[in-house]
Amino acid sequence: MCRRRNPVRLLAETSASHDHAVGASNGRERERARNVLEIGTSSGEARLLRGKELTSRLREDIAQSAHTLTLRGGASPLLVTILVGSNPSAEAYRTSIVRTLHTVSIQHRGLTLPAETTKSTLIETLHELNGDSQVTGILVLMPLPEHISPDTVLEFLSPLKDVDGITPTNAGRLHLGLPSLRPSTPQGGIELLDHYGIPIAGARIAVIGRSNVVGRPLASLLTRRHATVTLCHRQTRDLSGITREADIVAVAAGHPGLVTGDMLKAGSTVLDFGVNIVDGKVVGDANPESIGAVAAAYSPTPGGTGPVTAIVLARNTIAAGYAALSGDLDHVVDVLPDCH
Repeated sequence: MCRRRNPVRLLAETSASHDHAVGASNGRERERARNVLEIGTSSGEARLLRGKELTSRLREDIAQSAHTLTLRGGASPLLVTILVGSNPSAEAYRTSIVRTLHTVSIQHRGLTLPAETTKSTLIETLHELNGDSQVTGILVLMPLPEHISPDTVLEFLSPLKDVDGITPTNAGRLHLGLPSLRPSTPQGGIELLDHYGIPIAGARIAVIGRSNVVGRPLASLLTRRHATVTLCHRQTRDLSGITREADIVAVAAGHPGLVTGDMLKAGSTVLDFGVNIVDGKVVGDANPESIGAVAAAYSPTPGGTGPVTAIVLARNTIAAGYAALSGDLDHVVDVLPDCH
């Protein structure tokens, strides 16, 4: 039974309407910024930006949108994940994806190919899935075996089924401000900031890490939200000098404990995308004990950006389903229409 409910926001946003809304809310965002800083600095304890609350809030809406998609003539949402060989991190990520998809009524099919799979076999597999009308989205888990370049996926994966926004078509459209399927990790980070009312418009933001799946798209997404972004990397001079000027520091460098309290200005926010294993424990790229004494808020690892990534991937699968109805990315939906 389809119930009327508030529209669920999907990942591709119409640039003009979104920018207008952001511009109109600049004053409110600045006011929230002052409130966030006061909360963090007056209590002496940094606020933890946990993903669980946001994930729970989105889950029901995404499940409803999956049902609505089928009512509008779309196929029942199905995400296919492809793992070539064996990798513990990739397998753990797949397990997380499966668990999340189950909670939002999206089907999953897992394909595991042997480590000796050739490039041509992987291309053939992608072609078959691209042409399968029952498959809504495709995610190739990384890393691939050394003899297969990740560029193979970028070249042969259909942009309409590219639920992690990695193909040149989706990446290019993202940078141009056109409707696209967006990388789930950086989009999830922005969702987390929005959920906790941390302003983006007008903020100075340092992004540490320039990968094609997190750092670069994150910088583009933040710029579209009217932030002033500095993209930092291994060759950046005086990294601490840059981060001390930032209202928000987003780190995705794969370097445990890289960001410390002495690199921050008081009352800033740290968005930690890092996932590292140290002495058998999962840790981020920021040192929580150190930054907690200076920052107003930060996302913990685990439990911060991680849970949001999987739910955003699920939402991207729904967005891909709507794109399939029209056959082009121009119709990746921004707001899900009411049920009829």
